[in-house]
Amino acid sequence: MATISKTVWSNYSTLNKTEPTGASSELGKDQFMKILLTQLQNQDPMEPMQDKDFIAQMATFSSLEQTMNMATELHSLSQSAALASSLIGKQVEWLGATDNGSTVTKSGVVDSIKMKNGDQFAVIGKDEVAIKDLTSVTIAAQEGEAETGE
Repeated sequence: MATISKTVWSNYSTLNKTEPTGASSELGKDQFMKILLTQLQNQDPMEPMQDKDFIAQMATFSSLEQTMNMATELHSLSQSAALASSLIGKQVEWLGATDNGSTVTKSGVVDSIKMKNGDQFAVIGKDEVAIKDLTSVTIAAQEGEAETGE
């Protein structure tokens, strides 16, 4: 019968385990690295992992990380686009410059949203205002309603 030496399995212990922190069944990059490190620590010294195998696993890790980063960026872009599109039809205010260079508060109803060089702009009449420059957002007055909100 085969026996397992404690010196070979020195890291094994019933106390040396952690419970999963999330309910996710997906492998993340941290788990992938732990598996790879465990594999390297416990490899047979007489038959170590081949360079090409190690490189293939590192390429897989790199691909996994890039895919996760891209998914995060797409989620962020989706949320940003949803937030910007919710401004359509809303009354907004922003600080604008007059012809003589003084600053004045302008207002109008957002007609559409436009992207320029990665930044979002609210199209208000003939003006294009960066969303980050808006100072106020309110519900636009309905047709036939007075500006006083009655």
